[in-house]
Amino acid sequence: MTTDHPSVMHVTGRLRELGAQGEVVSLPTPARTAAQAAGQLECPVGAIANSLIFDAEGKPVLVMTSGSHRVDVGQLGGLLEARVSKADADFVRHHTGMPIGGVAPVGHPKPIRTLVDIDLARFNPVWAAAGHPNTVFPTTYDELLRITGGTAAEVG
Repeated sequence: MTTDHPSVMHVTGRLRELGAQGEVVSLPTPARTAAQAAGQLECPVGAIANSLIFDAEGKPVLVMTSGSHRVDVGQLGGLLEARVSKADADFVRHHTGMPIGGVAPVGHPKPIRTLVDIDLARFNPVWAAAGHPNTVFPTTYDELLRITGGTAAEVG
């Protein structure tokens, strides 16, 4: 069962430590995109909180964006006052300990600066990855801001 995966167990423990209310759910098949997750959860694609890692001049930045949005990299660079590019798989795994498609908003080896898309506030619940492409957990916009220590931002 996917919830027994070491990354998922680590994320689950971190969620408990942070007082998150939702339980990790195992999906029948990997959900590497917001559309795949939304289809399996039978929810709007906008309710999926994509965890996207960007490289801001060598420093990781996590952007939790609505599945119905694309991050505007130029706008993001302006918000961060840095040159920003989409991170490659090695950069993502190094800074999060998780694979692309399964990056959770918490449980990283070191804290990562996080921006949370204001569009996610329209949805309850919001679904986020839990350390593996087959796992997600329900949360709320306010809880997502709290557990990540993130900043609300318009990113798309």
